[in-house]
Amino acid sequence: MYAIVEIAGQQFKVAKDQKVFVNRLAGKEGDSITFDKVLLAGNGDDITLGAPVIEGAHVGAKITRHLKGDKVIVFKKKRRKGFRKKNGHRQYLTEISIEDISLKGGKPAAKPAKKATTAGDDLKKIEGVGPKAAEALANAGVDTFAKVAKTSAEELSNILSEASSRLAHLATATWPQQAQLAADGKWDELKELQDKLDGGVEK
Repeated sequence: MYAIVEIAGQQFKVAKDQKVFVNRLAGKEGDSITFDKVLLAGNGDDITLGAPVIEGAHVGAKITRHLKGDKVIVFKKKRRKGFRKKNGHRQYLTEISIEDISLKGGKPAAKPAKKATTAGDDLKKIEGVGPKAAEALANAGVDTFAKVAKTSAEELSNILSEASSRLAHLATATWPQQAQLAADGKWDELKELQDKLDGGVEK
């Protein structure tokens, strides 16, 4: 049995026991995670097509390791301008092992510990987080105040940098603190803190 599933904004064809490299996901090595954006599933000649996803279907996986991809050289040149710029880039990746593919009514082989597509919080309420940054965090699985609070500022910066070079400049030092106040419902304290901030850093 195989399935086509959306993971972190990309589509993959997966089968049980297959190992897949995807964009960096939140979570530790050994964590179980479930993806419910299953677009198509096939078992021999039987094919189930979603509209756009198959209701009740899910793919269960386990995070095996976090790593960096191979180096890619980015070279820019402008003719007759004398402009040359060379950069190297290594994508942050997560290797996952597919453990279970289940359609509606099926019993999963292992109970998932996390669900990657759960509706998250409005992360734009964090000072310094705009729509693009919120989208990048959600695609990486960091889609709630509680998850942001548990993610280090360095890891948040890595997620943003890998999503777009235009997000690399954002200051994330206070994001976990702001997110913890939001997760606890301490909106007055959050507002008091944000009054002292400009772009996520103290004025």
